[in-house]
Amino acid sequence: MTSERSERPEPSVPTATYRLQVQPDFPFAAAAAAVPYLASLGVSHLHLSPVLEAVSGSRHGYDVTDPARVREELGGEQALRDLSRIAREHGLGLVVDIVPNHMAMSPRHNRALWEVLRGGPSSRHARWFDIDWEAQGGRVLLPVLGGPLGSELGRLKVDGDVLRYHDHTFPLREGTARLPLPQLLDAQWYRLAWWRLARTELNYRRFFSISELIGVRVEDPEVFEATHAKILQLLREGVVDGLRVDHPDGLADPDEYLRRLHAATGGHWTVVEKILSDGEPLPASWPVAGTTGYDALRHVDGLFTDPAGTGELLRHYRRFAAPQPDRGGAWEATVRRAGYKVLTHELAAEVDRLTRVAHRVCATSPEPALRDRAPWALRTALEELLVRLEVYRPYTSVDPTGVVTEESAAGARRAFTVPEEAGAVDAVRDLVLGRYGDGPQQVEFRTRFAQTASALRAKSVEDTAFYRYVPLLSATEVGHAPGSPALSPERFHAYCARVQRDWPATGTVVSTHDTKRSADVRAALHVLTECPGRWADVLAEVTHVGEDVPDPQLAWAAWQTVFGLGPADPERVAGALLKHVREADLHTNWTEQEPVYEEAVARFVATGPCGVTGERVAQFRASLESYIRANVLGAALVHLTMPGVPDVYQGTESEYRALVDPDNRRAVDFPAWAADGDGEDAVGGDKAAVTRAALRLRARRPGVFGGTASYEPLTAEGPGAAHCVAFVRSGAVLTAVTRLSLRLAEAGGWRETRLALPSGRWTDVLVPGREFTGGVHVAELFERSPVALLERAGDADGA
Repeated sequence: MTSERSERPEPSVPTATYRLQVQPDFPFAAAAAAVPYLASLGVSHLHLSPVLEAVSGSRHGYDVTDPARVREELGGEQALRDLSRIAREHGLGLVVDIVPNHMAMSPRHNRALWEVLRGGPSSRHARWFDIDWEAQGGRVLLPVLGGPLGSELGRLKVDGDVLRYHDHTFPLREGTARLPLPQLLDAQWYRLAWWRLARTELNYRRFFSISELIGVRVEDPEVFEATHAKILQLLREGVVDGLRVDHPDGLADPDEYLRRLHAATGGHWTVVEKILSDGEPLPASWPVAGTTGYDALRHVDGLFTDPAGTGELLRHYRRFAAPQPDRGGAWEATVRRAGYKVLTHELAAEVDRLTRVAHRVCATSPEPALRDRAPWALRTALEELLVRLEVYRPYTSVDPTGVVTEESAAGARRAFTVPEEAGAVDAVRDLVLGRYGDGPQQVEFRTRFAQTASALRAKSVEDTAFYRYVPLLSATEVGHAPGSPALSPERFHAYCARVQRDWPATGTVVSTHDTKRSADVRAALHVLTECPGRWADVLAEVTHVGEDVPDPQLAWAAWQTVFGLGPADPERVAGALLKHVREADLHTNWTEQEPVYEEAVARFVATGPCGVTGERVAQFRASLESYIRANVLGAALVHLTMPGVPDVYQGTESEYRALVDPDNRRAVDFPAWAADGDGEDAVGGDKAAVTRAALRLRARRPGVFGGTASYEPLTAEGPGAAHCVAFVRSGAVLTAVTRLSLRLAEAGGWRETRLALPSGRWTDVLVPGREFTGGVHVAELFERSPVALLERAGDADGA
């Protein structure tokens, strides 16, 4: 992050938020019933998943169908207002997740889209959707057929003024209902097609490669107003207090969108789901409070990962699984190969569109340097530059030379045999850098390049390489750097100081609805970096010659999965690992499934990790339980007291072990809560106690953690100093946690390690009755728990 700052929104900045996944099985009324309990935790705001009308039955709400209405399946607008009222009665506000980038490509649910398909490009809502009307003969490709049209024709039925296909319903263009079926199909503003054509023929922008979600043109002021009117009304009327913006990287111009949103909301607290690559700053000009917090997740996880052990674990992984370098053996090579595959397969239609735009710009340009660029050369240049980007996309407010670098251009040129043809790389790069002006075609090219880049990064890294490169599963998480997952305490402290200086109200997370493994599963996996040799020995015990193992990479990932998760329903493990192998796309995938391989995976999971053999891994985990506990509690306390606004994902106030969605979106049973909080100490165990104590302290003393607060690292002295991470907030609250506790134990423990406390008398928030002054033996500080939360006695409340 950077020290340059635009004005930041001030109203109603949360002290902490609690994320709820509202869905038909957990509507607004259920959330309202949980309010007394959630208020007792100490959060200031509930954070709701999308609340606007979505596809019937949707369990996430990101497939919005009508942005002007609150979702009826959740109880409708009155139920949302009731939830807001009940929350306020308990001292809580509401933050909601909004989805500006896309809507559901479901005509029977999406009435605006229905009108476009019936009326074509001149219809009232045509400007809403990002459709390339110049392609497909001016018709929208709808890839919904189960096979080629000829084989599906008999399943298409005209029913009055609509066309039906299984559970799909489409509008008919006026005056076409009585035409013979082949002519009727040709007469529509859409073209029904085999679903496999989406890869190469699609002519509307999608969310990544998901054809069921169509891009929305919120860059158009009229579209912005229409799609944001309801949310803005709820903000104005005090029903909602803040916003989480989903996937801003898909937008044509995130900078302009966020400026417009800031002006429209009056500066309400807003965070954006911006995934920052390692070392990438959030654009300083964005008028937001910060990110949703994946950058914090990366730094918290890195703190509890052993740098020496990650290298040894990687060596064991390579010996065990023997992956090719670009198929899971080396991080950068794996990302590069995945990028090529995504561009030529899942995003082939997007690359085609980008190539057409580039060729049109070059062919019509008055600049001689852009002329005589063949489409194939432009496509090659685009692909070679795109796969070399190390961030998600360029922005209008950020110097693009740091994104599309000369170094990446030099690498891209090497893909050409004829040096003169390599000039296409310079032509493309110069267009991205804006060196040929800001005409409409040039702006369109830069926009499409940026949007394609963000989709590529998400698909090739998050959804492919993370499933191929698996030496340490806890490092394959959004915002992480799997090639170098460990961070020193010094780097962690430097990050926290920057956040407090530049983005003090940013969001922070350690578990979300999108994390591939919850924080507590990752906390267990981090311990493997402290004992990589022992882990390799365990795998040697459970892996037998001739055992029915589909492939060793999958086996390595499967054994780590059950180690991290602990005892669990085998169906949960099998479901997560089936998703794992399909996303990895090494032996099977979502669209070209290999039943024989997938059946072998299921058998292996059932008889190995989830069978009798898996008991050996369970025993190994049990032997490390105290070190896992240190990581679980340490990550929780650091997250809740570091700079930023912590977001607690549903259920994670207690120990919470979950795998990739849909496993991490299971309903949570909230405890009934007495008005006096009777029995609270018995709920949730050690982690819940730490969570409640930290959140209540934040609520009681917001100034200690807020925008004018300070962050000061503390350094221990003595033989175990590297294992104690401590910091002070505003001179009034002190956090201390144990880092790499297994290595600490092997080295002989804390011994004479001491931590010099700032002046004053410090009381123990987690263990009432304990007090400390001056220098304290770290062994004494951590006598009851591997973490400590201290408060300076006598300071004024709220300071």
